[in-house]
Amino acid sequence: MSVTPTDAELVQQALGGSQAAHHALVARYATPAVNLATRMVQDRALAEDLAQEAFVRAFERLSTYDQKRRFASWFFQILHNVTIDHLRHKRPAIVSLDGLEEAGHPGVPATSLGGAPDALAEQAALVRAVDAALSRIRPEYREAVVLRYREDLSVQEIADTMSVPVGTVKIYLYRARKELASILSEQGWSNAPKSGD
Repeated sequence: MSVTPTDAELVQQALGGSQAAHHALVARYATPAVNLATRMVQDRALAEDLAQEAFVRAFERLSTYDQKRRFASWFFQILHNVTIDHLRHKRPAIVSLDGLEEAGHPGVPATSLGGAPDALAEQAALVRAVDAALSRIRPEYREAVVLRYREDLSVQEIADTMSVPVGTVKIYLYRARKELASILSEQGWSNAPKSGD
């Protein structure tokens, strides 16, 4: 039985010249990287370019990776910086997330939702409403929410990724939840999370 190497082991192999280790790291983080960048810039093709640039920068600086940190947070910090650099130079156009789904951006698979068809339809509608609401909040709030609830990073890891204090991340998450709840309530989602949750 083969054991899947850890990120740290792959980094060591990559530093030793293993192309397979480079490919394994890309395979492991390409989808989350593109998904995060897409949420930030609202353009999947651009997000793919930004993710690729982040991988290039990460591999150029691989020797600086501190193995005491999670590779994911280190890499997402690089991706964050690449994306923010892009946003500073060009403000993104707002794009419908329905259009992103049509372009291949993965949504929540129906099989993971379980339940009756009407419950599945309502759950799918809520997912679309949350995605649309995410596109309406500030980019830094959106990034914090995606890193916390979709990429499962801790508040400290998000702070490291975004280069802001932990308290700022907590404020971003609180304000994001409050704004999302307000937007969803306006759209008739009465069971939207309350701002204090």
